[in-house]
Amino acid sequence: MLTDHFDGRRFFNPSGAQGQPTWMVPRMLLTPRTPWPSRIPVEPRRPPHIGPDDVVVTFVGHATFLIQVASINLLTDPVYSERASPVSFAGPRRVRAPGVRFDDLPAISLVLLSHNHYDHCDLATLRALDRRFQPRLVAPVGNGRLLRSAGIRQVEEIDWWQSASAAPLPVTLTPAQHFSARSMLDRNRALWGGFLIAAGSRRILFAGDSGYGPHFREVAARLGPFDLALLPIGAYEPRWFMKDIHMNPAEAVQAHLDLGARHSIAMHFGTFQLTPEGFDEPVRGLATALRQRGVSAEQFRTVDVGESVLVRPGGIEPLAA
Repeated sequence: MLTDHFDGRRFFNPSGAQGQPTWMVPRMLLTPRTPWPSRIPVEPRRPPHIGPDDVVVTFVGHATFLIQVASINLLTDPVYSERASPVSFAGPRRVRAPGVRFDDLPAISLVLLSHNHYDHCDLATLRALDRRFQPRLVAPVGNGRLLRSAGIRQVEEIDWWQSASAAPLPVTLTPAQHFSARSMLDRNRALWGGFLIAAGSRRILFAGDSGYGPHFREVAARLGPFDLALLPIGAYEPRWFMKDIHMNPAEAVQAHLDLGARHSIAMHFGTFQLTPEGFDEPVRGLATALRQRGVSAEQFRTVDVGESVLVRPGGIEPLAA
């Protein structure tokens, strides 16, 4: 069925943004890269025990969050592998371990997958979760074939603005400005997006991967207000290549404002070196953008991997380690 983001063969961004073609990747890879540390020490933490009315968000790393809502535990874009790559011997290597050990995860009943890129869709992790917990996995339309062929048993595919029918709590797929590909032959054959998570009386937006675009205002108008937005701030250089598909910190602050989010937490930085910018540039850029826009560091914050926050109606509160 043709839609405003599907032409019958491939998905596309209604804004017209499409990113650079695959054949431009070698040119991008010639951009000088700021070296990252080879490893950053991490002391993983155990997820907190929560009360029946609590909503707790824990940053596991990159785009992986553990969200606990009473007795329901969900993961966004879970990646526990050492590399974000189709092979185990090459590709971007993790410089920080996950902030929660896999064996310390509570019983996971729901996994939200934003799109099929290797730093978000880690089949090894998804298989391990399926073996251990048999969670429901909700993904954008077009991703089911990949997931089922990998042995994932409970997969539900939904389109933008649709809500999952069998998830243990209400989740709705939201637009993002991005693209999909697992190889050079399948670009945009599967959809991408973010998720609204209705966690009791609290509303959390997981933005997935996205360039800046008008969809943030549309999401706010249709699904807001949001108690918390989880927004990407990294993997944005060089701008000629990345602008359509990855926000820089200043654009992430604008997205925060467009969404009218009461609070935001940064993600998609400091785990895998996907692009040339330095390890700490996204965090420093965010601090600068917040000062320039008059947004406090409490409203849009970075948290350590493994750190948890309690989401209250209208506010968030860091939890002690």
